[in-house]
Amino acid sequence: MEKAVFKFSPCRFLGLCLPLFFLLMSAGLAQSAPLRLALLPIPDVFPLYVAEEKGFFAAEGIEVTLLPVGSAVERDQLMQAGQIDGMVNDIAATASLNRDKIRGKIIAIARAPVAGSPLFRIVAGKDAPVKNIDDLAGVPIAISRNTVNEYLTGKMLSSLPEKSVVYQSVPVLPERLQLLMSGRIKAAVLPDPLGFAALADGAREITNDLSISDYSASTITFAAATLDNKAAEVKAFMRAWDKACAVINDNPEQFRPLFLEKIRVPKNIAAAYPIPQMPRYHVPSRQQWDDAMAWMVKMKLLDNPPGYENSVTDAFLP
Repeated sequence: MEKAVFKFSPCRFLGLCLPLFFLLMSAGLAQSAPLRLALLPIPDVFPLYVAEEKGFFAAEGIEVTLLPVGSAVERDQLMQAGQIDGMVNDIAATASLNRDKIRGKIIAIARAPVAGSPLFRIVAGKDAPVKNIDDLAGVPIAISRNTVNEYLTGKMLSSLPEKSVVYQSVPVLPERLQLLMSGRIKAAVLPDPLGFAALADGAREITNDLSISDYSASTITFAAATLDNKAAEVKAFMRAWDKACAVINDNPEQFRPLFLEKIRVPKNIAAAYPIPQMPRYHVPSRQQWDDAMAWMVKMKLLDNPPGYENSVTDAFLP
């Protein structure tokens, strides 16, 4: 009887082993602790709910827990306490988080102004004698002080003398909208979808952040410790995020029921508010960061702002 002769074939060996390798790697990611993210009910976070519903996180072999929060303060406190891995916030919020040590890093732009979908609008009441930016000189504008809201308002009104821009602090958004629509204030800065809802009820848009799109953006920020200890999981997370952005951009209307379930949209615009296009493959520029830091120092919100290299990284982009 002839003896069987085994001939080693490297190509065949790799063909058999590679699928097993990727299967084991995927299983290893899934067995690690879930990534926890704190989310406000705003359009900027919508790709996360799409990724969850479409199974993109599971396909990447990771588990993600989405935690709804009621305020930016609650979100930031969870990050400072180490109870979450990531959040959707803004440049100023990340700089505040890193005021004395690097606790988090921006790894992507979550949302930016695109045609038809600004992040913020300056609107005037339907009966207010304010028709354009020049008419806002000396008129109190309702905003949330010492936040990105105020920073972007200053940018939108840069054509006015700085001393002529007057702010009125109304930090609670529903109250700000109510005061505007009742005529008790003449002008307000509102984020969408509230700004869009105000226009639908007769308010007048004076300007929006499409005019300053190089400065306006929300961001995805992860804890520095998570980026160090779970780099593979975060990269998988960002691949799932990008897949969700792609399918939203391709056909946003298919997701309107989910959008209305997860995102706070006033009833009067539930069918009309356009689901925004989502940016892909971007982090804030150095110019964006440095300009926001200069404003925070001017406002005495920071003494020594953290550097761009320590607070922004593109290493996790898909």
